[in-house]
Parts: sequence; structure tokens; C-alpha cells
Amino acid sequence: MESLTERGAATQRRILDAAAEQLIETGDIEVAAVARRAGLSVGLPYRYFGTRSGLMTALLADFYDRLLDKTVLSPFAGHTWLERWRAQLTRWIDWVYDEPLAPIVLGRMVGDAQVAAMEARCARQVIALGAKHVAAGQAEGIITRGRDAELMSAAVVGGMRSVLAIVLDQDPRPDRAAVLQEIWEFSTGALGMTQGDTP
Repeated sequence: MESLTERGAATQRRILDAAAEQLIETGDIEVAAVARRAGLSVGLPYRYFGTRSGLMTALLADFYDRLLDKTVLSPFAGHTWLERWRAQLTRWIDWVYDEPLAPIVLGRMVGDAQVAAMEARCARQVIALGAKHVAAGQAEGIITRGRDAELMSAAVVGGMRSVLAIVLDQDPRPDRAAVLQEIWEFSTGALGMTQGDTP
């Protein structure tokens, strides 16, 4: 893919931001409305993203890139795996609570086959990164050795996503600390730890 100029990257960002705003407000994306919101010609979103589906998949990929950058790929303080996992869960919950797109992407976003394929690709990426984290816990002796790290990661990621999809749509939303505790107990149980093992 040809790299964008600084101006092109700024225009692409402008379109993505306008698409996110429209999706948050209306629950859908209409390319002409996105262009109007961004103050651009109707043809520019097509130039950068090809189709409505292309724009939606780019928005989805951008959401996950930002999520992973702030959560899974960030360093976390802690002397033990459990301390780092608790810090990561806290950051994850804070990020999705504060991100306006999270309720839609994690619970209500619909699209065609191209959008579904991107969602599946993003989910696999999260699971693959989670598997590395699980393997690190196994290496420290915190998580049961001999179990498949990728399968355990898939179970935890899937469970977390389901919980967050529900709580983000509740009004009022549950207290973050209560959600953190629920996900903490679920994830440590799924990974083979007893509450006596956890801090």
C-alpha cells in the first residue's frame, strides 16, 4: 500500500474521526454524510477507503490499534505477573469506559462480510497477544503449565468482551471497580488460579 503524505494522513484521520462521530450519533455510516461532517468533497472518502465497507473496516482497525496500544502493548508496573495483569485489566476497563466507540464496536456494530472479516482479524490479533501474556504467566509459575496458552487467551478475551459489551450498554453503567473485580475473578479462575493465589 502506498504511504500517505502528511497531508493525506491528516485527511484520512479527519475522515475516520468524522465517521466515528457519525457512527456514535446514528449507529451507522453513510459516506456522503461523513464527507459533509469532515468538510470534504463526497469523493474523498472513496479515494482513501474505496467503499463504505472499506471505511468501516478502517474505523474498526483504528479502534483496535488504539485499544492495543493503550492496553496490551503498553508496559505495566508490577513485580509479578499477577500485579501486571491487574494493572492491565484496570487500564483496559478505563479505556473502554472512556472510549465513545467502544459500546458500538464491542456490542452493536454490524456490517458486511468485509467488516466481519476485519473484526475476526482484530479478535485473532488480541488473542495472539494475550497468548504471549498467558505464556509469560506460565513461565513464572502463576498459570497452570501444560495448558494451551492460545485457548486460555481466547476464553479470557471472549469472556471479557461479552462482559464489557453488556456493561457499556447499561444505564447507568456499573462502577468500574465492580466490573474490574468481576473480570478479575473470572479471568484468574479461567487461567487456573484460585483466589488464594491472587493479591
